Amino acid sequence: MSQSSPPPADTLTDDDSDDLVFLDEIQPAPGSAALVHKVWRVMIIDDDEDVHSATTFALGNLEMQNRPLEFVHAFSAAQAREMLAVEQDIAVILLDVVMEQEDAGLQLVKFIRQDIGLNDVRIILRTGQPGYAPEIDAIRDYDINDYKTKSELTRIKLFTTVTAAIRSYEQIRAISASRRGLDLIVHASTELMALHGLQDFAAGVIIQIAGLLGLKPEGLICVRDDQHDRHQLVVIAGGGNYRAMVNQPVQQLGNAHIEQALQHTMQTRENTYHSDYTTLYFDGKSGRDFAAYLDTGSPLSEIDQRLLEVFCSNISVGLDNVMLVSHLHDFAFYDQLCKLPNRTRLVEILDELLGGQDMPGDPTLALVDIDHFAETNDALGHQFGDQLLIAVANRLQSQLGDVLAVARVGGDIFSVLGDGSRVNPEQILALFNQAFHIDGQDVQLSATVGLVRLSEYEGGGADALKDADIALKRAKMQQRAGHFYFSRSMGVEIRERVRMMHALRSAFEKTQLYVYYQPQIDFQTRRVAGAEALLRWQTEDGKFISPDRFIPIAEYSGMIIDLGEWVMRTACTELVRLHAAGFSDFTMAINVSQAQFRHPDFLDSLRRALADTNAPPHFVELEITESMAMEKPDMLIRMLEHIKQIGVSIAIDDFGTGFSSLSYLQRLKVDKLKIDRAFVTEITSSARGSSIAEMIIQLGRNLGLKVIAEGVEDERQAKILTDLGCPLAQGFLFARPMPAHELQGWLSARLASGTGAN
Repeated sequence: MSQSSPPPADTLTDDDSDDLVFLDEIQPAPGSAALVHKVWRVMIIDDDEDVHSATTFALGNLEMQNRPLEFVHAFSAAQAREMLAVEQDIAVILLDVVMEQEDAGLQLVKFIRQDIGLNDVRIILRTGQPGYAPEIDAIRDYDINDYKTKSELTRIKLFTTVTAAIRSYEQIRAISASRRGLDLIVHASTELMALHGLQDFAAGVIIQIAGLLGLKPEGLICVRDDQHDRHQLVVIAGGGNYRAMVNQPVQQLGNAHIEQALQHTMQTRENTYHSDYTTLYFDGKSGRDFAAYLDTGSPLSEIDQRLLEVFCSNISVGLDNVMLVSHLHDFAFYDQLCKLPNRTRLVEILDELLGGQDMPGDPTLALVDIDHFAETNDALGHQFGDQLLIAVANRLQSQLGDVLAVARVGGDIFSVLGDGSRVNPEQILALFNQAFHIDGQDVQLSATVGLVRLSEYEGGGADALKDADIALKRAKMQQRAGHFYFSRSMGVEIRERVRMMHALRSAFEKTQLYVYYQPQIDFQTRRVAGAEALLRWQTEDGKFISPDRFIPIAEYSGMIIDLGEWVMRTACTELVRLHAAGFSDFTMAINVSQAQFRHPDFLDSLRRALADTNAPPHFVELEITESMAMEKPDMLIRMLEHIKQIGVSIAIDDFGTGFSSLSYLQRLKVDKLKIDRAFVTEITSSARGSSIAEMIIQLGRNLGLKVIAEGVEDERQAKILTDLGCPLAQGFLFARPMPAHELQGWLSARLASGTGAN
């Protein structure tokens, strides 16, 4: 007990006008906060029971900040310590300074602040003995919020002091709650950003909101997609009792209350707070807005509402980002037209399959290429073509999708992946027997299939796809509407071709390619009439790569354009050098590939080569193959007319190996026919071996064209050709192909020997 007697209860009144008000005289207004079971808890710590009675009598029937007071009583510092260890939400402590000891109150303050860490509670010291008042340093050090003598605490002053303390406590708690809430928001944002995928992120939002509010995760999140004229709300995540509603339209949930609440939130674009539920709005981009419905069970405090506003603003950005990532993922891994996995996703699926330790059954990959789709697309339009691709995708998916993986690899090529017993080329091709009905038309299609078996496959997904493509190309080369299985030998062949392609490009850059020249001889005089420029490849170790191996690769890869122009310039430069050396009637023959000849820049490149080297056009001869001459002859006739205007002559190489039309041959107005070496070889191999060569020589004579035989290797062949009237020849009998620095010496030696260079 304190050493002084407590003042009488009536000393807590100010004067006669400061009337006491009894509890039953106060009637809370309807709907006021007093009806809510929230109170301000005031703890009275005093060893005088009269002080407890007088304080509760003076304040018990009053409201402060729209809440009534609830009193907690302790009659000693020791008792207060025990109670404070378990009591919560004490707003104000009215503490007697002197109890068991003179500084018992101050020691209790230290215990409250430092030992148990109650920093929000407001402490008001009271003493009936002013001589025991704490010093200013003690008030500051112990975080004491107010000090009053009991004698000065009239009812009004007590009310004012406690009200001020409660206001201070409320503000501190609001700040603390906001700080804790913001910390939770930051934590929630961090946790959510670690989630991938829209549904996982949305489910995480529900969990984090529940954690922020201290509730169970009972709620759902929906998205509105206004694209493609779709305006329905679709549930993308749910928690608790709402988990089963995921991926369903809100309109189909059978709960009009939830549907109306969410629709209202979407329309008003703002959060709404009700007595037992809350709806939240998340602003999205590109017509995609989100809304959440949460069961709260009771109204949310103003602090909780403000925190949710901050949370929604923060998470809206996250939802947009996740939606963007989802769209990017969709675009990256799925075909937007047919809604099937694309090439990238197929490679991932193949990698997962091939990376597994045990592959079930006999997995097989098939590529399905629609025959002549480009022509259909060009004839009927791209929109019709798109509908046709969608129809093919739907048929493959509906017929095979239950047991096989169907994807669109690109263009008009689809893929089917699964067990070999089901990836059956005959069954796949049979799906195209029935016509496709598009825009009121029946369109009959066929397809070609390339397949690769994946069991014990050594490569990755990309390799498997390449090998299936190799098989598809082989199938298309053989016949349309057929199929072909990839074999290991095909892979070796293709990889060798790719290796050589890279080596050829490197050789061109490192100047390991050379132009050799094989002289052409006049049969009658044995004088040199000119030479054919031939491309040669010599590797760093001195080995020569046959043109039969690398020329087709150069044509296939497109390198022939640059190579051909380089050969043309090099040959023209050598022609000018020979003319300057005195061989003025020398003609240079230059091979031109089909790809080079049909290139839009060919005529300009020919003109540039002639102009830059000052080569005389009338001594330049371009050799084209017979197959080139017969393909699109009308276009070729126009091209040859331009070349003839430049002054360059034209020879048809390998003549007789194709199926030339004599009428077109006459219209082409070429200058020379070249008998293929195969016919020259036949001259001495059989009794009628010279018949084709004789026919070509006679045709040339009748059309007024020069004729040259290539591949002449012995005197018997030369004599027969001379007797047949062939004017020109080239071959090993006369000279092998030689580099430029040897050619001029060879010509000079023949001139000196009297054989003649021209």
